[in-house]
Amino acid sequence: MSIGIGGSTAEIELSKLTDMTTDVTPIALGEYQQRITKAQQLMREQNISALYLNAGTNLTYFTGTAWYASERLVGAILPAEGELIYIAPWFEVSTLSGFMVIKSEVASWHEHESPYELVIATLQKMNIGQGTIAVDESTAFFAVDGMINAAKSQNMALNFTSSKAITAGCRMVKSASEIALLQRAKDMTMVVHRAVAKILTVGITTAEVTAFINQAHIKLGAPKGSSFCIVLFGQDTAYPHGVKEPKTLETNDMVLIDTGCLVQGYNSDITRSYVFGQATEKQRAVWLHEKTAQAAGFEAAQIGLPCEAADIGARSYLEAQGYGPGYQVPGLPHRTGHGVGLDIHEWPYLVKGDKTPLAAGMCFSNEPMLCLYGEFGVRLEDHFYMTESGPKWFSEPAHSIDDPFGYEA
Repeated sequence: MSIGIGGSTAEIELSKLTDMTTDVTPIALGEYQQRITKAQQLMREQNISALYLNAGTNLTYFTGTAWYASERLVGAILPAEGELIYIAPWFEVSTLSGFMVIKSEVASWHEHESPYELVIATLQKMNIGQGTIAVDESTAFFAVDGMINAAKSQNMALNFTSSKAITAGCRMVKSASEIALLQRAKDMTMVVHRAVAKILTVGITTAEVTAFINQAHIKLGAPKGSSFCIVLFGQDTAYPHGVKEPKTLETNDMVLIDTGCLVQGYNSDITRSYVFGQATEKQRAVWLHEKTAQAAGFEAAQIGLPCEAADIGARSYLEAQGYGPGYQVPGLPHRTGHGVGLDIHEWPYLVKGDKTPLAAGMCFSNEPMLCLYGEFGVRLEDHFYMTESGPKWFSEPAHSIDDPFGYEA
């Protein structure tokens, strides 16, 4: 049996866990104000008159106001000059006010009224009767369509465009405060990975493992537990996001566990693959290819190079080992990595075609998974952030297939 795999119980491992969030520092009011200032600067540079932020992570990022997106429009309008105004149903105003970090006026609508007409009326109140309105890229089409039609009904010369240049332009470079929150989330999930590996036993189900992982995240200080969880055994590990009917664990199965949690809204997302039992020569070879490809992607990520360099670095190594080519399997069927922050997947991406220059403060997953359909798969996923001198790991990569967590390193 590999070192650190099996031999314990859920009760024993849960008893060892304590809250890791007692000293966490939330994002300060001043940082939200700085984000708004930067967004307004970008808006003026790009001749954007106003930015609509929809409920969700963009609204949270700029205002600290955490709210869920639904069919009822909740958001905020940020002009290129001046104060933002929130948009919300009248009956939610009191509740919304309690969630605000950036306090500001709320324009409200009753259930029989059009929130889209309210958006246009609010723009008029801001003396914005023409120009370009950047709309949060996560906004549902029906809401964007409603705004466009409301503007047409008022004969307003407004153009609507995606907010990506502004929102991603701000969010893709993380502050020291954000990096600290991301680091803590990843530290917590690594503790969970070490704990869950110890409870594995023949016949355990993926549901039992998932439940343990959720409980472990809660004990470590993530109130909502796991933000997501993928647990796969044996041949199922070849499928990146799982199968309809996952199998129970058998001796010598490959194990793939991909999970994460939230700390002040910031995501962890870490995957470990190892063998429950004795690894075959093929499992060893593929596991080592995966580890080496991950390292190649990491080394290729250098300041000023395009994001795609990391994908090219990892994929080129794998193709040299006979995988692929390209996205073909056996091989790597998806991008090497994604940006991470308030969203688990966010811009920019480590994928061919993403020419965004790598800059200090950018944060990414690194997961060039190898899929061998009908046999097994290996995904080693760790995250790194860019510094002025190059990439730095949030979580240290897996050590070896026989000692994945480095207990005897």
